[in-house]
Amino acid sequence: MAQTLFSNCRIFDGSKKRTYAGEVLLQGNRIKKVWNGKGAKIRASNAKVIDCGGATIMPGLTDAHAHLSLMGATTLTHPGDTPVEEMIYGTMHNAKTVLDYGYTSVYSGFSSKPRVDVVIRNEIEAGRIPGPRLLASSPIMAVTGDFTDARQMHMYHDSVTIFVDGPIEMRRRCREMIREGVDHIKLTISGDEFGTPHARAEMLTTFEDEVREACAVAHSRGKEVVAHARAAEAIKIGLKHGVRVFYHCDFADEEALDMLEAKKKEIFVVPTPSSTYITATESEEWGFTPDVVEYMNLPRKMAISKKTIKEIHRRGIKTLPGGDWGFAWTPHGQNSRDYELFRDFYGIPVADTLRAGTMYGGQLMGMGDELGQIKAGYLADILMIDGDPIKDVSILQDIDKILMVMKNGEMHRAPDARKLAQRRRSVAAE
Repeated sequence: MAQTLFSNCRIFDGSKKRTYAGEVLLQGNRIKKVWNGKGAKIRASNAKVIDCGGATIMPGLTDAHAHLSLMGATTLTHPGDTPVEEMIYGTMHNAKTVLDYGYTSVYSGFSSKPRVDVVIRNEIEAGRIPGPRLLASSPIMAVTGDFTDARQMHMYHDSVTIFVDGPIEMRRRCREMIREGVDHIKLTISGDEFGTPHARAEMLTTFEDEVREACAVAHSRGKEVVAHARAAEAIKIGLKHGVRVFYHCDFADEEALDMLEAKKKEIFVVPTPSSTYITATESEEWGFTPDVVEYMNLPRKMAISKKTIKEIHRRGIKTLPGGDWGFAWTPHGQNSRDYELFRDFYGIPVADTLRAGTMYGGQLMGMGDELGQIKAGYLADILMIDGDPIKDVSILQDIDKILMVMKNGEMHRAPDARKLAQRRRSVAAE
């Protein structure tokens, strides 16, 4: 098998809180050797050598709450009004965009229509379209009166939701989605102010017997359940019945925090600061005026979320970036703003969030023993970054600073020889 040697580089390996000088040798689609130290050390006579000029080699990123099928939506009914044909092409475009920006893995937060995630995942795996490794979600499985329920008795509005009421209907529709090929079921157990006004964030919407049946069906078929759970009671019910991924968790009380901590080896929390912070502070042109922001209770939610997520992280619960990207004010390609928001909004160190977005991301994808680290035997999902992302994480938002994107040992974006030569000259002159 062909070998490639990355020399003269710094390495962020996904497990440590710093970068270090070293070399990385690939064989085929896997990492063969990693050298930690200055100066050439690895010898591979037949390897293609890429002199990185001091650039950083790091694992590909994982978005833990992605909506590839959102295409600049301004409301939750926008995807419902979009024909599936247009949505497929838009989702293909978004899949390429996030891969361009170094996201080699995506855990879907919902599919805007049934089977869109499934079809895109299958096309990516078949090599017919470019995109990240994708775990496909169902649409949101929610009850009548959920915050995503925009229907009216006199006028039907579709959204991103399959509506289910009662445990028997939940059981049937979850089986249907699994039959169609999803990797996990998405529930909304609590409300949210981003949506219709009849189910606010601290309210329980889906009842325990409905959650229980969704989890029972999913687990019986080897699938997972992910939950929108802002309310404390929603978190507790989800934990009781085996939800693996929890989105938001803003209003977790002491009991919910203790329960999350007790299962910290099994579960993941994805707080999605962008869905609150950017909506509240940067989206007035989309209708989120100060009065609307106040009505949506966003200032209070932000204040409580800051304390809650900081405590979740302090307790060692795996807290991952990923942030409802795909709305008009949170376009795909900005995904790495999460790293700055985790630092500035929650006070979580950049190194911790980078570890979460790489090493924990591999675990989230169910591939923790072979994905998310620069480590011998691991798959070659690798980025080359012009700079040190621990010192300046904003560079991950600049596509020109992402010099290379490799997925499964294959170049998606190959390094530009001229840029590398320029970088080597610049480093030599310093």
